Amino acid sequence: MIDLIIVVGYFLLIFIIAIKGNIYKNLTSEEYFLSGRNLRWPSIALSTIATNVQGYQFLGMMGSAYLYGLAQASLEINAVQGILLATFFFIPIFLKNKITTISEFIKIRLGKNLALCYSLFNIILFSTITLGAALFWGAYAADVVFGDLLIFISNERTSRIATLIMVLGVFSAIYTHFGGLSAVVKTDVIQFIVLIAGGIIVLFVSIHHLGGWSELYLQSPEKMKLHLPASHDTLPWTHMFGLFFLNINYWCANQTIMQRSIAAKNLKHAQTGLLVGGLLKYFMAIIIIIPGIALFNILDKPLSDPDMAFPYLVNNYLPAGLKGVILCSLFASLMSTVDSTFNSIATLWSTDIYSVYINKNSSDYEKIQSGRKAIFVSLISALTMGLVLLYIKFDNPSLAFTHKLNEIRYYINCGIVVLICSALILIRPKLKPVFIGFILTLPMNILIQFYFPEINYFLRAFFSVVTGLSISFVFNLESLTSLNKLIIFGSKNIRNFGVIMLISLIIIHIIFH
Repeated sequence: MIDLIIVVGYFLLIFIIAIKGNIYKNLTSEEYFLSGRNLRWPSIALSTIATNVQGYQFLGMMGSAYLYGLAQASLEINAVQGILLATFFFIPIFLKNKITTISEFIKIRLGKNLALCYSLFNIILFSTITLGAALFWGAYAADVVFGDLLIFISNERTSRIATLIMVLGVFSAIYTHFGGLSAVVKTDVIQFIVLIAGGIIVLFVSIHHLGGWSELYLQSPEKMKLHLPASHDTLPWTHMFGLFFLNINYWCANQTIMQRSIAAKNLKHAQTGLLVGGLLKYFMAIIIIIPGIALFNILDKPLSDPDMAFPYLVNNYLPAGLKGVILCSLFASLMSTVDSTFNSIATLWSTDIYSVYINKNSSDYEKIQSGRKAIFVSLISALTMGLVLLYIKFDNPSLAFTHKLNEIRYYINCGIVVLICSALILIRPKLKPVFIGFILTLPMNILIQFYFPEINYFLRAFFSVVTGLSISFVFNLESLTSLNKLIIFGSKNIRNFGVIMLISLIIIHIIFH
């Protein structure tokens, strides 16, 4: 009972904070979509990383850490690569151009047609796979860990998960609808605190039962390596080549992630927020990966399903009350992603489609109403996709469709990397080569998968992006700009902070090689 009280209290707190002062306030479009361009660095850091963390990371990534050890942390810590590029190359030029969406930047550099491609592809991707997967994995994770606690919803698992998908989707859409980015950021800060609290509890419980931090090295030194052989089926060290470009897509060209930095009070707050977010990614790697490795050493009999690592720790080692906190942290990881994605869809639709192609003379009120309608439509598509994924999961439980969803995303995201890098580096380029490079990434991905199925999908992404960028750049050599002209530091301290982050990343790779 105490766990349910904690969960109900959490939902009430989130709703009150989200809508407070916004329901009856006449917001401008800039206030609604960009929180009045007044976000400070703590909000940027906490909200960005809260959006980044999803329920599947606690299940899938902790389970993968149980199997493969520290190598799974590569996906977390190497995010710093993308964060550094976003901080010193992309955000300065985004703020200089006072854009609302990344599409506007692409339009300035590459024209309206390629900008429209970016907007449409992302709206479709966000409203289906991104939202659907976030809702499914969050609800699925909550049920896997707390099925007994949630049995009052239904005795049947699929009905429970379906109900959670719908309730959590509607709840997130409602407060995003009323409050816009301001509501998203305020709730994300609370959700991040709850998420971190839950993660820390699981981390220290697992280390306590293991017998201390040193036991990680004493009992399984082979699992404390960041780099696995190139021949490894799942996480070869070579995956970092493709991950480098995919991090550019996620941290530099993703409206959902970048919207807080675009809404920053100034460049210093934007850059500081992103860099602090980079530090938090290190911390997230610890609380997600280490418990999985610890459990591997705790158990005498291995788990039949590695994804049960997180549920095992929670159900066997945590008392009542603390379980409620963990359930709230799972809901927080889901809702912080979903509300941010709803807001980004509203922003992309209203700014790039409605105001440009449907109602060029739209007022602030009309823009906001258009964005709110987009939230409603995307809620319907998200709930539909979430239920489809639920059906697929239970129809074929052994299917690793997390990786399949990633592959589908990467078919689109590889082309987005070509667009955003071309927009950054090329000045008044020939647009036809850029368009060809953008489009070519899709057939390249498919051809590599067909003829070389043994190649990891991260490497496929690498070859596809390199091919697209080569075509875009080779035919625009005269348009290339010097990277030295693109890098901008908000202050000397921020520059030093960035250098320390880069050095820390290199040192981590050396120490845990």
